[in-house]
Amino acid sequence: MLRHGGNIMGSFSIWHWLIVLAIVVVLFGTKKLGDLGSDLGRAVKGFKDGVKSGDEVDSREVPASPIPVQSSAIEVEARERAAEARAADRSQSH
Repeated sequence: MLRHGGNIMGSFSIWHWLIVLAIVVVLFGTKKLGDLGSDLGRAVKGFKDGVKSGDEVDSREVPASPIPVQSSAIEVEARERAAEARAADRSQSH
């Protein structure tokens, strides 16, 4: 995966990235960057725990039900309108 003279990080050398890192540390300080890192770590851990517990809860709460699912209100209304239209066509043809 090495490209053009062993440069892995894009078109900039390692020295460019170290200078950028030094500027970021000077601007924000190590305390803010540390807090940001720990907050990000806690957020990722919380997300993973939430996904894991959500999968466990979903598998326990969803029973395999033999009861058929009822039609939605839109389907029922469409069927009623179709039946009314057929009845109106019959009455007009007689």
